[in-house]
Amino acid sequence: MHATKPDRACLEQLAYSQDGYFTAREAADCGFSPQLLHHHVRSGRLERERRGLYRLRHYPRSTHADVRAKWLACGPESIVSHESALDLLGLSDVIPGRVHITVPRRRRGVRAPQGVALHTTTRPTRSDVVWRDGIAVTAPARSIVESAAAGTAPEQIEMAVAQALSRGLTTAGRLREAAGESRVAFAIERAIARAQGAG
Repeated sequence: MHATKPDRACLEQLAYSQDGYFTAREAADCGFSPQLLHHHVRSGRLERERRGLYRLRHYPRSTHADVRAKWLACGPESIVSHESALDLLGLSDVIPGRVHITVPRRRRGVRAPQGVALHTTTRPTRSDVVWRDGIAVTAPARSIVESAAAGTAPEQIEMAVAQALSRGLTTAGRLREAAGESRVAFAIERAIARAQGAG
């Protein structure tokens, strides 16, 4: 429901929960028209990151601010995935070169922001999502399997499996279920065996 007049507290509270970022749609819900946003950009109170995405100019940037900005820019059904999910989950030492985002297949025509590797899926995602610092992220088992399938180094996958199991973030059964009969199933099974052998 849209506010009838600009509610600064509403917008600031929302932005504070998202590293200072908010979308034009979220701003409209707090009563800020596109014209008013433009005015605040010109006055220096706001920064326009890209079309439809804004940021409070003086809000301090956090470690994952760039990931959050790109996730928000991809729309409400987007999920941080693959190596970017491993990074947010603290699994492995992988350093993603781009921010990996997964969207439903029906949105495959969406234009990816610069620096985003956009993936599409037909798989239901609700049960495969966890939240980290207010960001939707693929669950550990799915993140590991999708990263392996996308070519993440085997030693990073083995490290991610060992860490996820030792921290109770997933189970061997969930990893096997996520791998199914895919081409990475053997690599996942080997990583599970090594992790359990070391434990």
